[in-house]
Amino acid sequence: MSAIDHVLEANRRFAAGFTEGGLPGRPPALRLTVITCLDCRVHVSKLLDLSLGEAHIIRNAGGIVTGDVLRSLIISHHIGGTREVMIINNTKCGMLTFKDEELEERLLRETGERPKVPARFLAFTDLEENVREQMRKVHAHPWIPDSVQVRGFIYDVDTGSLEEVAP
Repeated sequence: MSAIDHVLEANRRFAAGFTEGGLPGRPPALRLTVITCLDCRVHVSKLLDLSLGEAHIIRNAGGIVTGDVLRSLIISHHIGGTREVMIINNTKCGMLTFKDEELEERLLRETGERPKVPARFLAFTDLEENVREQMRKVHAHPWIPDSVQVRGFIYDVDTGSLEEVAP
């Protein structure tokens, strides 16, 4: 059975007992947006004890504030009514394990093509500095008002704890 078939079967069981329909789509109850990594060890709802409908979750490789993340964040705030942003990176992140140039060369070897989009993969070497850089990007955007609280954290995948990163 493929992984997709496995999760489709799990969804059938989930849907059979589903009782949470009818929740309003906005605003999220906590008026919170979480930007985090796609790392499968980062179970956002569990580590923050979030229930369905409490927060918007935006994920990508490395929890990087890209143009598309900003697009989602602007919509989350101006349409969805969120007022706080948590940026969460995690220990042992895969983005710490390579340099953009190394991946570009690998892609060239494996495909015969140089990367075009994305032009950069945004790998990083310093977890805390990466969190600070993502906070700066959010603060710097003219469509994210100063009234939006932005805080950054590192999630330890071995202990389950969050540590706040000073701006």
